[in-house]
Formats: sequence, structure tokens, C-alpha cells
Amino acid sequence: MSRIKAFFRSALERVKYDLSRLSFRTGVIILALCVPFYILSFAQMLLPISAATKGVLWFILFGLAKTTQYTGLAILGVEGWRRVKAYFKKEKK
Repeated sequence: MSRIKAFFRSALERVKYDLSRLSFRTGVIILALCVPFYILSFAQMLLPISAATKGVLWFILFGLAKTTQYTGLAILGVEGWRRVKAYFKKEKK
């Protein structure tokens, strides 16, 4: 059991290291990609296709939206997220 834990722990550390090497700009771009996926996941409901196909498309597109959202947030980190929020607060004023 401890070998499995060690494997997953090392895999998680590798993923964290790889994500930390990506730039702030890359994080913002990936985070911005979630918006079109959210729009597409709900806009496809207007297409004249079967309900089963709509369900599959929604599952895939919504999953991609969530994946890009969480990946972008993981790349940005806490400090990057503060930078993004500060940018939008500055734009409003």
C-alpha cells in the first residue's frame, strides 16, 4: 500500500513541478479558454440533434471547460490569481 502512495505522491510532485514552470501568460490563456467551452457546452443545446448526442456533447464540452479552468488556476497559483483580480478591479475604476 505504501508503494502506491509513494507512486501517487511522486506523480503529483512531478505535475506540480511541470505546472510551476509554465508562465503567467500561459495560465491566463488556458484560463480564458474555459469561457468558449462553457458557451459551447450550453449553445449546442440549440442544435437540432438527438438528446443522447446533446448529452454526450455537453459532457465533453463541460468537462473541457472545467479542465481548462482548474488547469489555468493551477498554473496561475495564488499570486497569479491576485494579479488577474487586480487587473479587473483596476479596469473598473
